[in-house]
Amino acid sequence: MSTTTETVGDLLREWRRRRRYSQLELAGEAGVSTRHLSFVESGRAGASRDMLVRLSEQLDMPLRARNRLLLAGGFAPAYGERSLDEPAMGEARAVLDAVLAGHAPFPALAVDAHWNLVAANDAVMALLDGVSPVLLAPPVNVLRLSLHPQGLAPRIDNLAEWRHHLLERLCMQTESSGDARLAALHAELAALPFRAGTKPPVPVNPVAVPLRLRAAGTVLSLLSTTTVFGTATDVTLAEITLECFYPADADTRAYFLRGAANAG
Repeated sequence: MSTTTETVGDLLREWRRRRRYSQLELAGEAGVSTRHLSFVESGRAGASRDMLVRLSEQLDMPLRARNRLLLAGGFAPAYGERSLDEPAMGEARAVLDAVLAGHAPFPALAVDAHWNLVAANDAVMALLDGVSPVLLAPPVNVLRLSLHPQGLAPRIDNLAEWRHHLLERLCMQTESSGDARLAALHAELAALPFRAGTKPPVPVNPVAVPLRLRAAGTVLSLLSTTTVFGTATDVTLAEITLECFYPADADTRAYFLRGAANAG
């Protein structure tokens, strides 16, 4: 049984092409010799740890990919990967929990690099009535939850528009990261049963794509914002994204405020 081992050259070529750098451009930006970079990619020469760090920074590689590059070069990973439950992640977890709680009474959640749910506030959980228990079994993938016929899809009024938005976002993320799991997720979601219209989806909001979700006899209109830990040096933390949803109209705002008042 044969196995393949990633090489520094393979990884550098992959990421250089993904970022649309020529060898000349990358060498110039990273401050290394074009000839030496060529030799490293071809396997004719090795690269120092410092050189690999500079190249990975210039290529804007995710922290997980930077660790892979260093391991391929025979060096120890530069970035840790801790569970959010570890004591060292206590302050980061506190920030995450504070954002989710502070966004109440409006929905907010956190996902990992593959869109699996990390945490959510009560407003999110209240919107999941009627969702198949199968989709709520950990790990909960929020994109699958949104687009699956047994998930939220039947209750999304602008499903064509929302589906297009999510799949386009996932496609861009896949191309940027080269993550095979994201590519597989995109293929799975794109193949889910969906009654397509004869015309392209018509925007229901002139400035942003809302999520229009039917709940309790009304249609909620929500706009989302995305937040990441911009200075993370831990792989787990760097891959977490927070999605906070805001009311896009007065009726939606009143719905959540009324719910919070009744709960209180």
